[in-house]
Amino acid sequence: MILSALLTSVGINSALCLVFFVLYSVLRNRPSNVELYIPRMVAEGKYREEVEFRWLRLFSSFSWVKRAWQPSEDELLANSGLDAVVFMRIFIFGLRVFRFAVVVGIFLLLPFNYMGNQLNMDFTDLPNKSLESFSISNVDDGSNRLWIHFSAIYVFTAVVCYLLYFEYDYIAARRVSYFYSSKPRPSQFTVLVRSIPVTSGSTLSDSVESFFSEFYPSTYLSHSIVRRTSKLKGLINEGDKVYKKLVHMKSKEIDSQQRYKRTGCLGLFGPKVEILDHYEKKLEDVEGDVRREQSYVTGKEVPAAFVSFKSRFSAAIASNLQQGVKPTEWLTELAPDPQDIYWPFFSASFLKRWMCNIVVIFACIIITILFLVPVLLVQGLTHMDQLEKWLPFLSGILKLKIVSQVVTGYLPSLILETFLSLVPPVMIVLSSIQGFIAISQIEKSACIKMVWFTVWNVFFTNVLSGTALYRLDVLLEPKRLPELLALAVPGQASFFIAYVVTSGWTKTFSTELLRLKRLVWSFLKGGLCCCASESEDELEVPSIPFHREIPRILFFSLLGITYFFLAPLILPFIFIYYCLAYIIYRNQLLNVYVPKFETGGKFWPVIHDATIFSLILMHVIAIGMFGLKKIPLASSLTIPLPILTLIFNSYCRRRFLPSFKGFPAQVNCVLVSKLLYPASSSSINPSTV
Repeated sequence: MILSALLTSVGINSALCLVFFVLYSVLRNRPSNVELYIPRMVAEGKYREEVEFRWLRLFSSFSWVKRAWQPSEDELLANSGLDAVVFMRIFIFGLRVFRFAVVVGIFLLLPFNYMGNQLNMDFTDLPNKSLESFSISNVDDGSNRLWIHFSAIYVFTAVVCYLLYFEYDYIAARRVSYFYSSKPRPSQFTVLVRSIPVTSGSTLSDSVESFFSEFYPSTYLSHSIVRRTSKLKGLINEGDKVYKKLVHMKSKEIDSQQRYKRTGCLGLFGPKVEILDHYEKKLEDVEGDVRREQSYVTGKEVPAAFVSFKSRFSAAIASNLQQGVKPTEWLTELAPDPQDIYWPFFSASFLKRWMCNIVVIFACIIITILFLVPVLLVQGLTHMDQLEKWLPFLSGILKLKIVSQVVTGYLPSLILETFLSLVPPVMIVLSSIQGFIAISQIEKSACIKMVWFTVWNVFFTNVLSGTALYRLDVLLEPKRLPELLALAVPGQASFFIAYVVTSGWTKTFSTELLRLKRLVWSFLKGGLCCCASESEDELEVPSIPFHREIPRILFFSLLGITYFFLAPLILPFIFIYYCLAYIIYRNQLLNVYVPKFETGGKFWPVIHDATIFSLILMHVIAIGMFGLKKIPLASSLTIPLPILTLIFNSYCRRRFLPSFKGFPAQVNCVLVSKLLYPASSSSINPSTV
């Protein structure tokens, strides 16, 4: 990609970001949009609707930026939970890393790259020149300037590892402090038991009672057998929706025209009915169905039970021990919170869950292979000569300067991001059939799948599509992998800059801040339904989709770390993304998203591992690059770096990871003494624990 094409892409996306920013700042203050842009405040009753709407408010509405910036981390913790705090720590960590990277990369490495003569470029016509002139590819082979890149890699790795250690330590301490200060929850005293064996002549309840009374006589409290209640749950959810609609409508004044509506499609067909009477009758019908279904639920038991203990310490012990002689029976784990429970796999056997995991692995492989099609399409658009060969009848149009700049600079990243947006829902579906019993577990599993899917399909496939697909023999020689990556990665810097601007800047403004799809849908729904008031719809307060957002953020981090010494021109674009996203996501956490579950910061190990992988990838590419640049000594001296990084990662896993798998017994014991003797335990400092 030439410089002018990149500038075209940056210009288009910057203009779109400005438009979306102004639109959001104006539209968020309209009373008709409060349920779209501040649904959390509306649901919590913190929003006051002004009777008289003043147009001046539309043009003095940029203060939301200041309000998103002001709350402290403790306020965010109290408002949105520890998972939200950990999510925002990703941006804080990224800002610290790339602040250092921008200073070193732009003011030190970039000038040396530009002053090289390896590519023999004429810089008099700079807009039409390749961006490789700003990369390490332009540094002369064997030049002593490459030792500056070598030193920068070592220093940058040390800085990233230090910041990783600091964040891991900080979040681990936050996690213990959060557990120490939180109120006891019933789920912390409860263990979920699955695959319960039943002897002849006894019931599931008898088996559970006798087993835990025998092996936990002093700590066992009670149990509750799980029953199939999917139909009952559906009826309860339906009744809850009808009740909320009824309360919502009674709280507002309804004129005579809105008092009646038709019961058919979109409120345009069917007989006319009085709205309040219609919903009251519907609620009575649902209540009758619930009572009838409750009488049938008793006999629908499944081999699973919630077992409660007298202390959190006892529940933790029971959840971590193998209960039965057979490891496939009496399977225990800490029970999730009530709002976090995922019911479908409670009755699944060990064999069924194992088979589902095998199916998911094959499904992920198939999706990865199918995703090669849009990746090859995108790579074809970035090379104008290939595009003219594929579509010769468009050669005349493609020769126009503005068309070629848009096609090669803006369109590829837009197409790739469009296809990539279809993958997170698929990963959620695949994770949901793996046998997890908590929504948070499904979300974390989908997040991990999306991280590696994005790394392989967006990074490696794009980088290697122009080489490895036509030189498969290289992949059969693993020793040549660093050389292959060193040849292929620098040439894709311009594409990834455009991708950061499109998927990072523009998508964050349009999809996250403006919520463009929902805005358009609400506009169309209001126009189509005419008389059907939006107040009839239940207020939807979403939760933050960690499985979609965390992999995208980590991918930008991978790009910044990988291209730190290869093409530092990408670093300012990534740094700007982190600055914008920090404010936008803070605003969304405070005004839009409501926590659906609380894992206590268990997503951070995923972030740590992904960052370690990014560092090792940078080291492997550096080994190959210094070899290509005919500095074998620098290549050899870089080999210890990934080894030292892996040792550091191993230390961090042993030092911090156990704290994220459960809570220490010392904290549980301190909490017990705190509950029994509050006066004597008030001086205990949780940070020392």
